[in-house]
Amino acid sequence: MPRIRLDLAYDGGGFAGWAAQPGLRTCQGELERALATVAREPVRVTVAGRTDAGVHASGQVAHADVPAALAPATAQEGERLALRLSRLASREGDLVVRRVSLAPAGFDARFSAVSRSYRYRIVTGPADPLERRTAAHVPQPLDADAMARCAEALVGLRDFAAFCRPREGATTIRELREFTWRRDGQLLIASLTADAFCHSMVRALVAACVRVGEGRLGLARAEALLQERRRSALTGLMPARGLTLVAVGYPPDAELAAQADRARARRSEADLDD
Repeated sequence: MPRIRLDLAYDGGGFAGWAAQPGLRTCQGELERALATVAREPVRVTVAGRTDAGVHASGQVAHADVPAALAPATAQEGERLALRLSRLASREGDLVVRRVSLAPAGFDARFSAVSRSYRYRIVTGPADPLERRTAAHVPQPLDADAMARCAEALVGLRDFAAFCRPREGATTIRELREFTWRRDGQLLIASLTADAFCHSMVRALVAACVRVGEGRLGLARAEALLQERRRSALTGLMPARGLTLVAVGYPPDAELAAQADRARARRSEADLDD
């Protein structure tokens, strides 16, 4: 069966996360329902990064193996299929299939990926009702410079056990390639990129920086968390609504299959949650 690539965006506020769950509205469940309607048979979707309830995405990527008649032969066919799937998957418009294309040989949305990028948004000071679905609110002032120093200290190939929910048999070693903060008026915006993120890692990393910015956690103590081998109670967890998956990176087409093989050998599938 041919494989298609689906580029997706969704407002996570109306979903119980990505993964299909009986009796709950999820991104995977709605997308697979839409694909099954069009294909007239069950279709399984594999995603680059499973997101928690309330987490948004502007650059999510998935793949599905579909009947040959459903695979788009041209860009125009892909556009029509994307529009049809969007209408079937969400009447509310909170899940959109932006693009459907025939996947290159060896492409696996999850295991071929070489990076995932997230953004986290915080409203500081008075609450902004226009940001209530897409940003966390911290009423007190935050030291953005201290938060930036904390983020910089955490970048690198490290064991992030202190920032991850543990999963049996899963590694917590990750390469955090970028972690920066910038201010935009009342907003503080974090940008993070890694080869992959384990479960709740992004929200825990952001929470550690917020604790530093509040003066409740020293910079040296935050950096020392990297020496711990279990989830730390010092970081806490920021609300899901401030988090958005913005991009998934892939190697050149000729390297997709090899990258997927390396990723499967290095990590279990359960270890690639975000």
